Amino acid sequence: MPEASPIDTDDWLAAIGQYAAILTYADGQLMVVRTNRAFAETFPSSTPKDGKGKKATGEWSKKILQLIASKRDRGSFEMGRDGPLGSEHFICMIGRLPSQEDGVEQYLFTALDCTRERSVEKSLRRELLSDGLTALPNRAGFSEEIEDRIGHSTWPENAQFGIIAIDLSRFSRVNESLGPMAGDELLITVAKRFKSCLRQGDVLARIGGNDFAIFARLNNGLSDALHIVERINDALSAPIRLSGLHIRVDCAVGCAISANLEEDPDDVIRKAQAAVKIAKASGKVEIYRNGVLKEAQRRFTLESKLREALAHGGLTLAFQPLIHLQTGEITGFEALARWHDPELGHVSPVEFIAVAEESGLIAPLGRWATYEATQALSRWDAKFGEPLPVGVNVNLSPIHMARDDVASMFEEALRYSGIAGNRLTAEITESAIVADPDKARKLLVALKDLQMSVAMDDFGTGYSNLASLHSLPIDILKIDRSFVFSMLEDRDKTVIVRTILSLAESLGLHVTAEGIETQELALELQRMGCWQGQGYYFAKPMNEMDAFDYWRARWNFETV
Repeated sequence: MPEASPIDTDDWLAAIGQYAAILTYADGQLMVVRTNRAFAETFPSSTPKDGKGKKATGEWSKKILQLIASKRDRGSFEMGRDGPLGSEHFICMIGRLPSQEDGVEQYLFTALDCTRERSVEKSLRRELLSDGLTALPNRAGFSEEIEDRIGHSTWPENAQFGIIAIDLSRFSRVNESLGPMAGDELLITVAKRFKSCLRQGDVLARIGGNDFAIFARLNNGLSDALHIVERINDALSAPIRLSGLHIRVDCAVGCAISANLEEDPDDVIRKAQAAVKIAKASGKVEIYRNGVLKEAQRRFTLESKLREALAHGGLTLAFQPLIHLQTGEITGFEALARWHDPELGHVSPVEFIAVAEESGLIAPLGRWATYEATQALSRWDAKFGEPLPVGVNVNLSPIHMARDDVASMFEEALRYSGIAGNRLTAEITESAIVADPDKARKLLVALKDLQMSVAMDDFGTGYSNLASLHSLPIDILKIDRSFVFSMLEDRDKTVIVRTILSLAESLGLHVTAEGIETQELALELQRMGCWQGQGYYFAKPMNEMDAFDYWRARWNFETV
């Protein structure tokens, strides 16, 4: 078979489908000595003519010189440049070839046009970093815009920036009543109005469903931020026309100001969001205070750990006795949730119940407490050999009542435990009734059908309508401890307690006094005709076993 003749270098270059060239390096000079046609058309200023080498120029040549200086045999880099139709991008590769006879180093350079791919990536990135509805930056895009402003702008000494977080009020109501199209139209209109509030260099973003945020350069500290807030309120002062209706949009506003330009923008955003959460409750513009973010972070930690505790049996019930003040008899116990976390230690019920209500965990927490309380009664009965003449009170959160089928929950708890309904009392608050009287009435009627008792907890601290109180199937009023605790020293509180007792007698209701901590208080309430009491004077909340022993020890009934 005849030997193949050597292939000319130009033929090799022509066969390469990329931009290709042979370069030499000697005496610090990088020269282009051979190219294919694609290279000649794309890099004409560096293409040799008449077979003579030409000095390599441009950004690509500088990067090749850096690779040569590194003594590596091969390398790659990406290069961008301005072309006649816009930005162009190339992936470039350089590889060492055998040196010439005179020792001159040779290199093969190839480049691949990736302009189209980079253009697609840029478009996708723009979509990822922007809100499709308002075309504003989204949460991720907002952070990038802030970093760009901080890193590529001239700032005076001791400069600061601020984040203004805005939460649109009643937005969900617009969605529910007028539909999502109207909700989208509202967001677009609001975004346009907010844009009119911006100064040069400010950045507006939509960082959530109905949440907006503004990055503001603050030359005069807080006063600049408050000026922008004033313009925001002015922008929303005129009603917005939606579906033939004129709707007024209110908002909650929270501000956070950076300590300096080195502060992490994401931290400042979180601080502003913590402030706006407080603003939603206060109805006023809120400025972030030190410690608020730490509180918010603790709430998130508590939520996560509470979720684990509910899933893995990390909670317990404590039982505080209810004492008949005229006879000293233990009539029942109030079941109280307790939580001791291995890392956090003892967590106050006031704290973790608030977190449960905020996070939606209140329903599983309430169900757990109800089932556990009825099972405790069942275990006491089994230990005693017959049903104990005591019942258990279970607290109901207003949010639990609104979100769960509470009547079904109690029916299941009673059925699973085999406990009679007349041994279970549901404690509800005045606010739960005021929030939705019709729903509350239906629930209370359903509980009465289960033979359960109903107690109104913390009576006197809310806004009960006496007419509705008379018509609702309520059995017991519990006087809040804030009236009982110091009533011997405060004549006004004594009058309030006496009035509640008189009201209850007129309505045919029993009364339980909370917060009895001294014998003097117990005797005074006994003299006033109060039916039942609880407090540290009798006993602190105790575990299930101790509660049973406490009842058995007082079974013969003691006097107060």
